[in-house]
Amino acid sequence: MLSTQWQRARAAYQLLIRPLSVPFTEGLVLFLTRLALAGVFWRSGRTKVEADTLITIKDSAYTLFEYEYTGLPLAAELATPLAAYAEHVFPLLLVLGLATRFSATALLIMTLTIQIFVYPDAWWAIHSLWTAMALMLMVRGGGWLSMDAALVHWSDKMTRKRLATSAPRGSASPPRTQVE
Repeated sequence: MLSTQWQRARAAYQLLIRPLSVPFTEGLVLFLTRLALAGVFWRSGRTKVEADTLITIKDSAYTLFEYEYTGLPLAAELATPLAAYAEHVFPLLLVLGLATRFSATALLIMTLTIQIFVYPDAWWAIHSLWTAMALMLMVRGGGWLSMDAALVHWSDKMTRKRLATSAPRGSASPPRTQVE
């Protein structure tokens, strides 16, 4: 009796979680994760540049790095433009899903730098979430809804085409590869 109820409960659970376990859903979740992490850093980057400019760094940003972020191991003259440019380039790449793992790694390094040298008390409130998002993207990639996946698909297609045209007649077609 208990075994039958357990099997029914297990079957119902499997039926409920099945839609969450498909690549379509994973791709959407990874897309939302990319947007969330990119949004955090993009907004921070925009506070460092002059209004109505693409990337003209404000004098106040240099002042912030010189007097507020004093624990950084880099000079303010170097850290300010590096942070401002990184907070624009890597979020843009994340939104596009281009070089996702690389961009997530760069933002993780920025997060850990901020955690260690600037705001050491912000781990549980903020930085643990940014770290989790970056690590998820580093491990899983951008998902099917990314330029990374499109490039892999295009590259695989071109490789199969090249192999098909160079293979002797009657030979087996090359195996399909899985897209991220």
